[in-house]
Amino acid sequence: MIRKTIGAALLSAALLIPLSASAQGVPGGAERGAREGERAAGPVGAIVGGTVGGVVGGVSGILGIDERPRFRRYVVEQHRPSYRYQGDVRVGAELPEAGVTYYDVPQEYGAREYRYTVVNDRPVLVDPHTRRIVEVVE
Repeated sequence: MIRKTIGAALLSAALLIPLSASAQGVPGGAERGAREGERAAGPVGAIVGGTVGGVVGGVSGILGIDERPRFRRYVVEQHRPSYRYQGDVRVGAELPEAGVTYYDVPQEYGAREYRYTVVNDRPVLVDPHTRRIVEVVE
């Protein structure tokens, strides 16, 4: 029984790494990896797939490596005001409900479900539902 479970987990991981490579960010990668893993190998596959997808998504970030400099230039050209935040500007930080202005990410960057703002002079992508920073664009 244990060998079958481990075998299913390894098979899921082998199948999911290529599938998760196109996922966007940790949340998207984990979600997609879990979905694909469950389809391939049931509950164990979902666990392994979510982990693998999150890691792969975290490496690539929400914006692709090639998109980050271009998006950063776009934000600078927009001359958006910077919000002064007392905490660390990092992934997972929750921005306050009031005082922060969020802007739509242009479709060409492929991050439609997120918004962007400028915090302490740094462009960030934010989940509009939770107000959590999902990517700091360096």
